[in-house]
Amino acid sequence: MRPLRRRPKALDAEPTLFEAARGGAGGTVVTGGREGATRPGAARGVGAPGVTDEDGRLELALTDGDGAEPDPEVLRRAQQIASRLTLPRARRSPTARRGSGTLASVRYRGGSDDIDLDATLDQLVEHPVPDEDDIIVRERLTTRRSVVLAVDISGSMKGERVRTAAATVGALAGELERDTLTVLAFWSDAAVLSTPLRPLPVGRLITALLRLPARGLTNIAFPLTEARSQLARIPARDSRVLLLSDCVHNAGPDPRLAAVGLPRLDVLCDTSGEHDIDLARDLARMGRGRLAAVHTFRQVAPAVSGLFSS
Repeated sequence: MRPLRRRPKALDAEPTLFEAARGGAGGTVVTGGREGATRPGAARGVGAPGVTDEDGRLELALTDGDGAEPDPEVLRRAQQIASRLTLPRARRSPTARRGSGTLASVRYRGGSDDIDLDATLDQLVEHPVPDEDDIIVRERLTTRRSVVLAVDISGSMKGERVRTAAATVGALAGELERDTLTVLAFWSDAAVLSTPLRPLPVGRLITALLRLPARGLTNIAFPLTEARSQLARIPARDSRVLLLSDCVHNAGPDPRLAAVGLPRLDVLCDTSGEHDIDLARDLARMGRGRLAAVHTFRQVAPAVSGLFSS
């Protein structure tokens, strides 16, 4: 394996993972710090001794009543990207014989007339006067993807680049609403912004990304390691990570080692400023995925569509 183009700075402490928690007024609070915060890196081998000027603290509150609105320009970009996205459905289960997915017994919702008699009779034992919920039918369910979006918000992704990244995440969140989606924002540390159990609406997800300060070093290894952990919680036949970054890795261990442990890693590399296309190519190759380079937000939709087409 070739040496990295840049020699990353070693971190003086294990990276911190900031977790989302329910806050006041029905909102979300993302908090953490070097003292008492989640430190999965110690158990996963993603840290390295050394010195960095990162303060490692973050507190972000997103409440329904805080008046924060998504950036209109970013929303416009997200809508433009979404209008051009053509993401294929998740790969069909190999056990499906016909239709668009795996045959399963589910409660009747008007979508099938193939009644599962055994399961329905079991329901009737408890409910002699049935309603629709007591009728069990067979339907073919499309396989759900499990996707992690890892978004770079480090210092090198300031300005237009982070706005494009936020718009891309917003567009993808809308397209992947039927899949299990996790969104990670990262710098030298990382924050979990949205999970299948605690999803954020698209507008608030964009706002959350933009309100995180774009600063500090870029530790790509940490979010890739955390993405593997997130995918393991909700296994799916089609699991993948999409990395949105300039791939200017300058803190922590070699991220290519973390890429090897993922089921698939696709890389959307922003080349509008400083970037490392060689590392981006290595990450995609070692993660058994593909690389797409974009220079403006108008190139995002076809690039992402191409990544999800295989």
